[in-house]
Amino acid sequence: MKLPFVSFIIPTYKEEKYIEDCLRSIKNQTYKGKYEIIVVDSKSPDSTVKIAKKFADKVFIIEERGVSKARNFGVKKAKGEILFFVDADTILLPNVLKEVVKAFKKGVVGVNVPISYDDYKIALYGYLATGIFLLLLKFNFQPVYSICFACRKDAFEKVGGFNEELKVTEDIELGERLKKIGKITLITSTYAITSARRVKKWGIPKQLFSWPFGYFLFKFFKRQPAYPPIR
Repeated sequence: MKLPFVSFIIPTYKEEKYIEDCLRSIKNQTYKGKYEIIVVDSKSPDSTVKIAKKFADKVFIIEERGVSKARNFGVKKAKGEILFFVDADTILLPNVLKEVVKAFKKGVVGVNVPISYDDYKIALYGYLATGIFLLLLKFNFQPVYSICFACRKDAFEKVGGFNEELKVTEDIELGERLKKIGKITLITSTYAITSARRVKKWGIPKQLFSWPFGYFLFKFFKRQPAYPPIR
């Protein structure tokens, strides 16, 4: 059976400390099929772009910052039938792509990868976020967390991609639209490691208020948490 072509899409802004490890982890995947790596940068003033060009297949620079804008731009340049969104400060275990592709069965439009934080003091938040996700999944909420998330390209385009007006929880909002046309699942056979830098900066209570509970603030009151643009 022919394996699907996958497009990794990584939005960046001032990620020179993290981007190389992220891209190396993608290059080291055990997946036997073909894939491409697309980096979309928001005019980083550091060495992010220079480093990215050493490892990525395509590197684009956009004028306006916004993680959803960068991801949507990357999708327009992607050739894969599966889109794989990864944050620039995240490292994939070698079998992540193989396990993600395996999870795309009939009716599945999206696959989330569990995350672990690179600081054991913050690890509890990662378990908590995964627990919240599983609970929401049980009630057919089917959210997305775009730290490490894959989606069928045709489904992504059908629902209109990420909402570029949202500063945060744009991933959960995308999941709400995707679930109308298919299932979103969570694999348990592997995971990704992501930086705890923002949880440390914000603190767990404030981070939880922004994600996932910030989505309900938007859904029911049309307000967004105070959250500065990240990439």
